Amino acid sequence: MQDQIFHLQYAMDTFYFLVCGALVMWMAAGFAMLEAGLVRAKNTTEILTKNVALFAISCIMYLVCGYHLMYGGDWFLSGIQDVDVSSTLTDFAGREDGFEGGSIYSGASDFFFQVVFVATAMSIVSGAVAERMKLWSFLIFAVVMTAFIYPMEGNWTWGGGSVFGMYSLGDIGFSDFAGSGIVHMAGAAAALAGVIILGARKGKYGPNGEVRAIPGANLPLATLGTFILWMGWFGFNGGSVLKLGDIASANSVAMVFLNTNAAAAGGAIGALILARILFGKADLTMLLNGALAGLVAITAEPSTPSALGATLIGVVGGLIVVVSILTLDKLKIDDPVGAISVHGVVGLWGLLAVPLTNDGASFYAQIVGAITIFVWVFAASLVTWLIIKAIMGVRVSEEEEYEGVDLSECGMEAYPEFSKK
Repeated sequence: MQDQIFHLQYAMDTFYFLVCGALVMWMAAGFAMLEAGLVRAKNTTEILTKNVALFAISCIMYLVCGYHLMYGGDWFLSGIQDVDVSSTLTDFAGREDGFEGGSIYSGASDFFFQVVFVATAMSIVSGAVAERMKLWSFLIFAVVMTAFIYPMEGNWTWGGGSVFGMYSLGDIGFSDFAGSGIVHMAGAAAALAGVIILGARKGKYGPNGEVRAIPGANLPLATLGTFILWMGWFGFNGGSVLKLGDIASANSVAMVFLNTNAAAAGGAIGALILARILFGKADLTMLLNGALAGLVAITAEPSTPSALGATLIGVVGGLIVVVSILTLDKLKIDDPVGAISVHGVVGLWGLLAVPLTNDGASFYAQIVGAITIFVWVFAASLVTWLIIKAIMGVRVSEEEEYEGVDLSECGMEAYPEFSKK
């Protein structure tokens, strides 16, 4: 009987991990649609190309060396070990709690779940540098980001390693359940470095520093992308419970799903109301970013808040993202999709909100962890961007930017029927 229960839990936990990984992979479609909707029509093909290519690069580079750097073991899939069923079953035998032990699942399922997180971090960079970056410069950065920069900070956090041998974030109590900082703020830090090197799009800021709105080409597409991301986030946060095959874990998964949804709703409403107060009208783009901000905010700890608490965490995230987008515009940091605000500034809020509901976390540990992640990713990304700029450049010519990078980088248009002849 015991071995049957064990095998059932192993199968259930592995299957649950894989399904959640597939949901997170579906977030790649969400990022692609969101970004395609928020850029101008003449840059749509290139942004879609970037999103497909970065996902493929992430999968390959994390397989080649990223997973090894983050968690140790051998290179390639030989380093991904499945559980020793016989020894683990022996450990389970005689336990009063039976199958309510540690997480048990296929090692390959763990790799699959981890690799889609890497792609998510890289997708954040794509939108922030849109409409003026060379495609191949971006893809080269994607190689470095997914093979080295992200896995290093991942090793210091989820991997249990020490920061250059100096201190351990785990020892001081840093907590990031599903990656508000480790995934989202890291992606935003890399994006910020790239935006600083690139500069703003032509025409974004007037001669007196005034901000000029550059509307996206397809808001229905951006809305679809937001809903896809909202759906995929259930796998992002829910899968981070790591198991499903016992009563406590099942209850935890249900609470994580509930809180994830509640925070997204809170973020959307918070951003919508603040936009109405500031602009006098309902701003769809702020509403979309507000929903995503709520999701980012709850990602650091979706298991311990009450549903009302998660909603409030999301509301604060929605308010923060509106203020952040406006502030970055005033600082002339041009982010076409608001990725730095959504994933970076709100990612920091998510980390700082953890001690409000999790007694095992402290503000000190969260601040140290946030600083460590940001400084490493930003500095390493800045150096990488500067090297790429020196070798091959990072920005398209002014003429190519005016014509649209679809033609210069991809040789085709997303909407050829609407082109001016």
